Amino acid sequence: MSAPPIEVRGLVKRYGELTAVDGVELTVQAGDVYGYLGPNGAGKTTSLRMMLGLISPTEGSVRLFGRDPHSTVRALDGVAGFVEAPAFYPYLSARRNLELMAAYDGYGAAGRVDFALDTVELGSRARDRVGGFSHGMRQRLGIAAALLRAPKLLLLDEPATGLDPAGMRDMRRLIRRLADDGMTVLLSSHLLAEVEELCNRVAVLRRGRIVYEGTIAALARGAAASYRLATTDDTRAREICLAQPGIDAVSTEHGHIVFTGEERAVAELSRALVEADVLIHELAPQTVTLEDLFFSLTEGDGVVLDGPEPLVVESAS
Repeated sequence: MSAPPIEVRGLVKRYGELTAVDGVELTVQAGDVYGYLGPNGAGKTTSLRMMLGLISPTEGSVRLFGRDPHSTVRALDGVAGFVEAPAFYPYLSARRNLELMAAYDGYGAAGRVDFALDTVELGSRARDRVGGFSHGMRQRLGIAAALLRAPKLLLLDEPATGLDPAGMRDMRRLIRRLADDGMTVLLSSHLLAEVEELCNRVAVLRRGRIVYEGTIAALARGAAASYRLATTDDTRAREICLAQPGIDAVSTEHGHIVFTGEERAVAELSRALVEADVLIHELAPQTVTLEDLFFSLTEGDGVVLDGPEPLVVESAS
């Protein structure tokens, strides 16, 4: 399996006049924990359905380890996961549910039931009916069902949605442990803390289109640096900021002047403030969070770097 776990090229899905996925292109490399990030309704679940061969694309192609899931079921060898919430027979035990799935799947899956339950820390609840499980336990059982296939690639659709803080923590730990054991994971989510903690690479989806693809670090480097300023005369300081070349997006937040600019422009601003007898109490860079970057890409206008050229996100209006 030398080909990348996932290669998507020009993927489009239309439902009548609605375009749910519009020209998606991405590559997931072996060992990635890849975040597929976007607001609800952006097209994440539809994309995953096409990647798993559950629905056919209108245009474009999907390759899983070089194989087309829409032409042969063997393309899903070494691939597992779930889209939306995993479903089980509520009146059967966790073990019996997995045994039925293993019997259907074959390929030695029956011998992996205990391992799968232990991996998701449900071994002690194996005999309990699934109908009595919490939402978080059902999500973990869904991953156990995926592990029956001994996958090299795991695709998960919003695995932490609806979980309480403890359930989210447990889910993150589980995914991290699987990744550390060498599994490639594509994680669809709109929970930014989950993606920031787990993923080494991300794609940000907006209205069915990818508006950024790469590392979180590169995304942060592409964003303009933001600064917080407090002075002895903020009214005069704001006027100077607005007139200073290279200083942009000037606003006032929580009693501070906030703006963006390159280091050279900020140095010149400091000089201009001193020459105007405006003393600086505070001039500090603000940390750019994934949440800031996410909203700049998915709401209003945004500019990030995608390789050598900036990728400009179109207006939402």
